[in-house]
Parts: sequence; C-alpha cells; structure tokens
Amino acid sequence: MTTNVTRRLVAGAALLFAMSSLATFALAQGAKSRESADARLQRLADKEEITAVLLEYGRALDDRDFAAYSGLFAADGEWVGGFGSVKGPANIKAFMEKNMGTAGNTSNNYHLMSNFVIKVSGDTATAWSRWAFVQPQQSGGAVIAQAGRYDDTFVKENGAWKFKKRVASNDTGRPTGAQVRPLSAPQSEPSSK
Repeated sequence: MTTNVTRRLVAGAALLFAMSSLATFALAQGAKSRESADARLQRLADKEEITAVLLEYGRALDDRDFAAYSGLFAADGEWVGGFGSVKGPANIKAFMEKNMGTAGNTSNNYHLMSNFVIKVSGDTATAWSRWAFVQPQQSGGAVIAQAGRYDDTFVKENGAWKFKKRVASNDTGRPTGAQVRPLSAPQSEPSSK
C-alpha cells in the first residue's frame, strides 16, 4: 500500500511539475508573441511615418517650399542627384533655391512618387522608390519628362524620421520636343466630340 501511495504521490508531483512547466512555457510564449506584436506594430508605424516623409518631399519640391523640403533632412543629411551633392538642411535649401529658383512653380509641373520599399531596423531605415516628373504641354496634356529612382537612408532624429542620405537617379532623359506650358498660358478645354 505504501508503494501505491508513493507511486501516486510521485505521479502527482510529476504531473504538477509538467503542468507548471507548460504554464510557464505558455506565459513565456505569450510574452514573446506580445513583444513581437509590439515590435511589428512599431515597424508599421515607422513605415507609415517614412511614407509620409517621402510624400512630403514631393509636395514640398513641387511647391518650391525649400524650407519645408530641407527640414526633411537630418542635421548631417545629404542630397545627391543630377545637380551635384550637398549636406545639411541650410545648404540643401540654398542649393535647391540656386538650382530651381525661388519663384513658385509657374509651369505646374509635378512629381509622381511610387513603389515604396521601406525596411526599418530600430532607429535607422532604408527606402527605395520610383519618381516620375510630369510636365504640362503647351499643346495640352502632359508628358513624363523624366523618371528615375531614389535610394534613401533614414535616421530617427529627435523622434522624427529624416533623410540621412537621399540619392536621386535619373533613368530617362527629357523627351524630344517637350514644351513646357507656363502657368499664364491658356489651358485647352477638353473636346466635347
């Protein structure tokens, strides 16, 4: 009888140990899953913020708002493209004003931004995207005058995502015969035919 009681006590203790281990494992997995969910949620939030920076870049460039434009770059941020390269927000602002002027966008041209591929790693990230430069034509309509890609490195600076380095590459040239329509030129009405 003592042997049966001992066996039952040992079996009960083993069962209790197994259940305790299983519960501990389940709690650890739950915490791990929760941690992973939090990390995934943060990565998604970071990607959304970076997407907003990419789109704001296009808006500020098209509006010739070089103060807002240069504010998207980190303190040591760098822009590299067809005009050359420059570092630092104040230098980027002056550089863009020199190369694009300080007047408004009198031609009503604009950029299309697309194909965002963003990879976040803590407080740094990389992005790859496409751009197309659209120009209205004197004869009506518009053409894609140039197109290319951006290769970006981002850094979180004071809690905000900024360009650490933006490399703008042009994959096409300006089409032959493209004639930009100035803002003051009458816009043709669509045909009713």
